[in-house]
Amino acid sequence: MTDTTNSPAPRYPGLPQPPAVGSSALQPGTFDGVTVFVTGGGTGLGKGIALEFARLGANIVIASRKPEHLDAGLEALQSMGAPCVAVQCDIRDQDSIVAAFDEATKAFAMPTVLINNAAANFPVPAEDMSPNAWRTVVDITLTGTFLCSREFARRHMAAGTPGSIINVGASYAWTGGPGFAHSAAAKAGVKNLVETLAVEWGPYGIQVNGLVPGLFPHEDMTSDIKGNLGNLNDKDDRQPAMRVGQRQELGWAATFLASPYAQFISGHTLVVDGANWQ
Repeated sequence: MTDTTNSPAPRYPGLPQPPAVGSSALQPGTFDGVTVFVTGGGTGLGKGIALEFARLGANIVIASRKPEHLDAGLEALQSMGAPCVAVQCDIRDQDSIVAAFDEATKAFAMPTVLINNAAANFPVPAEDMSPNAWRTVVDITLTGTFLCSREFARRHMAAGTPGSIINVGASYAWTGGPGFAHSAAAKAGVKNLVETLAVEWGPYGIQVNGLVPGLFPHEDMTSDIKGNLGNLNDKDDRQPAMRVGQRQELGWAATFLASPYAQFISGHTLVVDGANWQ
């Protein structure tokens, strides 16, 4: 009998790598003339989503409180020749949201697609969490998502036009997230908004869906995720897919959900994480 006690674990291939950046399953020009409003669109996953809509012809509006994030997003979009504007917006404040949508409409046209990507998050044990920490994360992640969605929907209801909302969520909306009670509770609310608003607003032609990313390394990651990646060189091996995600994969999912080919999909949350949350 062969002794395999000290044999190295077999190396499995995992899920294949995605096509190269710039590829798309959708037809070129799918979003020609369409205005896409992305909160938190200047960096991280929001920027990745914005870039994929831009490749398909969309006019991009990125919204953020931070000027440096807006500058980063504009630089990336302009480098590929995309029509884009940046608007400063605090999504906790209704007046700021109204002004941002007005600016977007003036620059291009009323946004047809809203990506609710902006969120706040940081690890803290629940027993040590201050009321202000709780309020800050819930106000940005949940209340901000609702206020932006409401403003978007009101405008389309008044105009009698269809629209598409995509809320970026998190898998601990289902599982809970120790150390992230504020964010997990807020993301559970965001998931519920997908289901509730899809039913309420479907008759008006407004579809509402959710998009949950797995581990997609990017420059805007929280410190705890950066620490985990830095400490675990074999991180890929700890996921069923045997790899992390690439930002364009999340962007492709978002463009599909908002495309003409997914108009009968509403109230659904799509998890893009290589089965990791299972």
